[in-house]
Amino acid sequence: MAVISTVKLSELKPGFRIDSEFYQPDYLFLERELKAFSCRKIKSFAKVTDGEHGSVKLRANGIKYLTAENVKNGYIDISKVRFVDEEVDRRNRRASVRAGDVLISIKGTLGEVAIAEEWLLPANMNRDVAIIKPFENSEILPEYLTIFLMSKFGAFQAKREGSGGVQQMITLGRLREFLVPKLPEESQEKIKSLYLGSLSKKVEADSLYSQASKFLEDALGLNHISLKNEKTFTAKLSHISNRNRFDGEHYKPRYIQLKEIIKNYKNGWEYFLLNVQYKRPNFNPVNSPNKVFNYIELSDINSNFGVVNSSNLIKGKEAPSRAKRVVNHGDIIVSSVVGSIDKAAIVSKSEDNHLASTGFFHFRSTVYSPQFLLLLVRSKLFTEQLFQESTGGILSAVPDSNLRHIIIPKFSIDIQETITDLVSRAHQAHWESKELLEQAKQEVETLIEQTETVS
Repeated sequence: MAVISTVKLSELKPGFRIDSEFYQPDYLFLERELKAFSCRKIKSFAKVTDGEHGSVKLRANGIKYLTAENVKNGYIDISKVRFVDEEVDRRNRRASVRAGDVLISIKGTLGEVAIAEEWLLPANMNRDVAIIKPFENSEILPEYLTIFLMSKFGAFQAKREGSGGVQQMITLGRLREFLVPKLPEESQEKIKSLYLGSLSKKVEADSLYSQASKFLEDALGLNHISLKNEKTFTAKLSHISNRNRFDGEHYKPRYIQLKEIIKNYKNGWEYFLLNVQYKRPNFNPVNSPNKVFNYIELSDINSNFGVVNSSNLIKGKEAPSRAKRVVNHGDIIVSSVVGSIDKAAIVSKSEDNHLASTGFFHFRSTVYSPQFLLLLVRSKLFTEQLFQESTGGILSAVPDSNLRHIIIPKFSIDIQETITDLVSRAHQAHWESKELLEQAKQEVETLIEQTETVS
């Protein structure tokens, strides 16, 4: 049944928005709920600006230079952050980040938001991110503002105010007009406490996962070695004839160097597939046309922690041709596409019997714990070999037949147990962080839905 909205000419928004998407019933309903409150426009309690509009020269280190990809799900992710020099920061002083600023993506993926903390500084931004700088003695706490913008009442405004064709954007003028309910101080403080708890758990999870990664590299000695990145090199004819590979990329010195390190490991080495089962795709959802499946794609993987963030509901008859894997609790899935090698995850209980793309490798082991196996396949000693074994042009990938060439050290039980413990604790802290974040959002939504007026 079609759902329509009827809007009077006098009720059109400033700027003469006449596109039907803007007035869809869900948006109008959420807007009415907001207007039952004493709301503030963002421009009344904060300065709003954006980042650098011109091109900048990136550096290996210096001032952190944030883009929309660094603002994710309430957190600032600097795992792939870029850097600029101090001159860029001085030239773009209006977008120099301070603790307590609220950052929101306004181009591409709209409405991703997070608060800046002390550890992030110094930092600046590009124009894909807007910065909301609350005035002194503002009635709206920045932590509450962040969570509000993540709630359905903030998210719909970001989605609604986007404009443009292929790449949507929110203008600064429209962002300044966003409505924010002035909740009582004690309610804002409660939301702030939940959010800060979530951020603290996130830091704990990052630390534990970093410890596990460093422990693995220390065990192999990779922390003291810089893999070669030479532009010219030679390869022996015997190596070429053994593999029937004639592309120079396959014989980079860094790959040879890494394999020598593995083969010289004090406890010996073995082929990866000796104790790991590679599970081939063997399911066709089209045979169950009306059954609803949860489908995991590469974009659903959290690259920082190796977990599945989400999945999509699809009917068997609508499943893409790549939906051919059934994964189970404890399995490991790893991207086979070179551009997303970091996409690897443990399948949790909640993802048991989900479908997964054939763009993943699918592993299971009765020797290694899932946590150890996850860290192993995400480590440099494994991913460098995936790069070496990749084939193809624009979209390079690793054929599953080439997995038989990958080698790994024989790590002791003590090392495996230490890594298993660290990764398990990191994942526990990660899920606790997400739970606190969800509690904060639910608190905001409940207060808005259950209270008629807040003065």
